[in-house]
Amino acid sequence: MTSQITREEAFALLKKYNKEPFHIQHALTVEGVMRWYADELGYGEEAEYWGITGLLHDIDFELYPEEHCQKAPELLREGGVGEDMIYSICSHGFGICCDLEPKHQMEKVLFAADELTGLIWSAALMRPSKSVMDMEVKSLKKKFKDKRFAAGCSREVITEGAKRLDWELNELFEKTILAMRSCEASIADFMNSYSPEE
Repeated sequence: MTSQITREEAFALLKKYNKEPFHIQHALTVEGVMRWYADELGYGEEAEYWGITGLLHDIDFELYPEEHCQKAPELLREGGVGEDMIYSICSHGFGICCDLEPKHQMEKVLFAADELTGLIWSAALMRPSKSVMDMEVKSLKKKFKDKRFAAGCSREVITEGAKRLDWELNELFEKTILAMRSCEASIADFMNSYSPEE
């Protein structure tokens, strides 16, 4: 798997359709998580592809939330993104907003980790540290079981994602916490100086 666009081009494409700091931060988080997973699971040579797929996965969500994963192919093609990556990106919406099933290991990871990063970040913001660096699986499990907490993060998708990877939920939780730790500081530094007009 090789990307047809550079990371710089991908970020410029993301910013063309996304201005809200929340969406930029989420895109950067999923990018960092996907890069970590690529290395962790033995796909290090594809880390750039995994990362760019994560970076662009919600490209259409800010402007076209009702057409999520439906509008994305058009925006991605205009930006020079290849068909393989377009499939990978859209497959994270399987069963919710599209019928493209996650097949490759990378697509399964994106499907599982996307929703989970939102839950982990929401839980981190409740901590005194406001960080994932000191978060433990057991505290995340409590938040996961409380359906009212971060209610927009689908527990069904996270559970289904773990099943598709043949992992226990605890394994998915632990790995994704570690993945988020790997990129938390660099994303925080970037967001501190981020301006939508850049």
